[in-house]
Amino acid sequence: MSDLDLLTQSLARNVKRWRAERGFTLDALAARAGVSRGMLIQIEQARTNPSIGTVVKIGDALGVSITTLLDYERGPQVRIVPADQTVRLWHTEGGSYNRLLAGAEAPGPLEMWEWRLMPGESSDSDPHPAGTVELVHVTTGELTLTVDGAEHRVPPGASASFEANVPHTYGNQGDDPMEMIMTVSVPPVL
Repeated sequence: MSDLDLLTQSLARNVKRWRAERGFTLDALAARAGVSRGMLIQIEQARTNPSIGTVVKIGDALGVSITTLLDYERGPQVRIVPADQTVRLWHTEGGSYNRLLAGAEAPGPLEMWEWRLMPGESSDSDPHPAGTVELVHVTTGELTLTVDGAEHRVPPGASASFEANVPHTYGNQGDDPMEMIMTVSVPPVL
């Protein structure tokens, strides 16, 4: 079975499981996540490989991390994620990408990402639930972080934190690749 097939089946199983645990109907989850009921049916039947944006919306609506939605084994309390088992969920032909490095439920979803943006590329993010906080640490290049329309420059070696319940964009307006580590903390669904 390919990695993509494994992820698709894990996503199907885990969306069903968490939807049932939360007591959400397909319609209720669709409304909370802002995705169609038909898309949820396809995901739960492992008939589609949804975009990262769709997976993020579903995770946010369920109050669980992407790691939890893609997890195919519940591991021990200490979980080591080997470099070859990180999940690349977004990439461009120009060489930009993000990789989910690790995640946990603490008490809401907590995720750690590796990002690379090539010169001139950017990635938009929809608002996350109220109370969501993102931390970024730039290791190479300069990040142009736009939060709710305001642009901020984050040079190499610098870090930034922000409330992510507004539209935000990660961009590279420089001449060199930009690399950063990002952590996302989403409050639990009550």
